[in-house]
Amino acid sequence: MPQVMEFKLPDLGEGLTEAEIVRWLVAVGDVVAIDQPVVEVETAKAMVEVPCPYGGVVTARFGEEGTELPVGAPLITVAVGAGADEVVEPEDSGSGNVLVGYGTDHSRTARRRRVRPGSAAPAVAAAPAPAPIAPAPVGPAPVPLGPVAVISPLVRKLARDHGIDLRALHGSGPEGLILRSDVEAAIRAPEPVAVPASAPVAAAVGGERIPLKGLRGAVAEKLSRSRREIPDATCWVDADATELMAARAAMNAVGGPKVSVLALLARICTAALAKYPELNSTVDLAANEIVRLPSVHLGFAAQTERGLVVPVVRDAQTRGAESLSAEFARLTEVARAGKLAPSDLTGGTFTLNNYGVFGVDGSTPIINHPEAAMLGVGRIVAKPWVHRGELAVRQVVQLSLTFDHRVCDGGTAGGFLRYVADCVESPAVLLRSL
Repeated sequence: MPQVMEFKLPDLGEGLTEAEIVRWLVAVGDVVAIDQPVVEVETAKAMVEVPCPYGGVVTARFGEEGTELPVGAPLITVAVGAGADEVVEPEDSGSGNVLVGYGTDHSRTARRRRVRPGSAAPAVAAAPAPAPIAPAPVGPAPVPLGPVAVISPLVRKLARDHGIDLRALHGSGPEGLILRSDVEAAIRAPEPVAVPASAPVAAAVGGERIPLKGLRGAVAEKLSRSRREIPDATCWVDADATELMAARAAMNAVGGPKVSVLALLARICTAALAKYPELNSTVDLAANEIVRLPSVHLGFAAQTERGLVVPVVRDAQTRGAESLSAEFARLTEVARAGKLAPSDLTGGTFTLNNYGVFGVDGSTPIINHPEAAMLGVGRIVAKPWVHRGELAVRQVVQLSLTFDHRVCDGGTAGGFLRYVADCVESPAVLLRSL
């Protein structure tokens, strides 16, 4: 007799308590195998495909795309042993793909049986199951306008956030595929506002409301906490980066993997933190102690379609410029694809923020709590500069250091920033310190 198993949203780790359904990967009636991904969800830190630990036939789904569910809420129900290409008997159902909150019983070997192609699947017993969550109707039901040709979950989310009906769009991509540019064009298009006669005038001129949830909500909470808890201060200095840029050009001219400016700045940061370890620390409020950290886990700011994220390069102090370049490139690519794991975004001890890519010179960034400091780098641009007693055009960059004033005084922060600037102006300073 088949048994209906309920699969709940598992604990995805890193203290996450809810996730938003981005895209269902299965429909009611589909046959699923053990550990097959059944839904793509978005947490405050990453996009995650959630595998189901049961094999069988999907009998119900809970929640529409765009619904936010708490950990432990039902996702789907599966009739185990109910006729599938490869299914598991109820008493032996289990998964080898363990997420936090549910696991695998390896004490028994799962028994599988195959259904011959073309043969009818055994009937699914209609065991009682929780009723699927249906969204409350708002206004008249939409008129079907044909199939929606869209692949990217980010495009779907962008349309959903702005109330764009994808069925009404004509995609400009291959075979009518709806692209991000199509959705952005629909967002920019003027739309008449219908105001009921009884509605107050303010309703017609009300501003757009954007929920602070998911990644944006997590960022807002972290920045607010940083401002509440950390007494920060900022110091800055202009530096002549001409020699640094020349050194990079020489390194890349000999062949082999290319070295990025960000990697050279990261290498300078790790050397500076070795001289000024106070800035690679955190404050334990419960114990009323400053904790100096032995390794540099270097975060760097990366702009993505989902917003600003800060991936972390582990043990950056052990890496050379080429290794740092490769890791920055890898993490940036994964971030832009929305596939960073929660572990890629946590555990940083110091952040390097290259806001020069936005064409600005300076900034006073907010410290990435619970870290103690952040180095900001502006654009590198040609400016008049006194070089060896004469006025010259040089490549100049503004460097800023925002630091937690509890972990050090201005002398330490100034010493750190001056050392970084000296290395930028004369890379030989860094070589002498190695």
